Amino acid sequence: MLYRRLGSTELEVSVVGIGTWQFGGEWGRDYTQKEADAILDKGAELGINLIDTAECYGDHLSERLIGDYLSRRNREDWVVATKFGHRFHELFTRTDAFDAAGVIAQLDDSLAALRTEYIDLYQFHSGPDASFDNDALWTVLDKQVQAGKIRFLGTSIGSNDNVHQTERSKEVGSRAIQVVYNRLDRKPEERVFPICQEQNLGVLARVPLASGYLSGKYKPGTVFGGNDVRHRHNAEDTLQKLKEVERIGQEEVPDGVDMASWALAWCLKHPAVTTVIPGCKDPEQVESNARAVELVT
Repeated sequence: MLYRRLGSTELEVSVVGIGTWQFGGEWGRDYTQKEADAILDKGAELGINLIDTAECYGDHLSERLIGDYLSRRNREDWVVATKFGHRFHELFTRTDAFDAAGVIAQLDDSLAALRTEYIDLYQFHSGPDASFDNDALWTVLDKQVQAGKIRFLGTSIGSNDNVHQTERSKEVGSRAIQVVYNRLDRKPEERVFPICQEQNLGVLARVPLASGYLSGKYKPGTVFGGNDVRHRHNAEDTLQKLKEVERIGQEEVPDGVDMASWALAWCLKHPAVTTVIPGCKDPEQVESNARAVELVT
């Protein structure tokens, strides 16, 4: 495994992390504690030390699975990143909750779910600029940093071109930007990444496999079943993506190289990117993701 400093923080994170949106149930299946343990244990075995989750992945469900795991392991071995700003109602249904008092309640709920006294990276979660520009929110969060409940603040931008929130990062004390970035979606390269480099912001690239399209498993014409979250995607968009993936596989991926590993390494080769946080449904996918390190020089 390789490690990089996350921007101006003191966090040394593995260049491949573990995204845990799937633990909240929206990927089409429920996870048992044993299954979550197996995924995280495989990550630890391979040198992965970064877990990314959120308060609204199943109303703290993802955090609870992680917290149960951490309670039986060495907490100091892991960098735990979570997020705030939404109230979960049911699968795929959540509402914004960025008021200062509400966020502190979310923080306490996250700490309880994660069974930890501190969160390494606490991220503003895909909220509107009006909520981001609430100085009272950042003042309250800074007090939580001073109290030791949060080590560092970050921002998970909802739009791949949210220059406003990226530019204001230093001003509000945010040290990292999380953004969708993959071979099919290069928008952050235009304006977001240059700002991140200028301000020395760490970058967490989410959805680096483009919701699995860049795994190389699917051919044009594939139809995803009702228990697969991708069945919610526009059919024509899915077809065009799979055609582009087929072209990339033929023209860009070297012979004998696993496409998923290549796609993760492709993200990591951009100088602005600190780490990728792909989801994984089982330990085998964790292992496949970690192999990307072999392609990063």
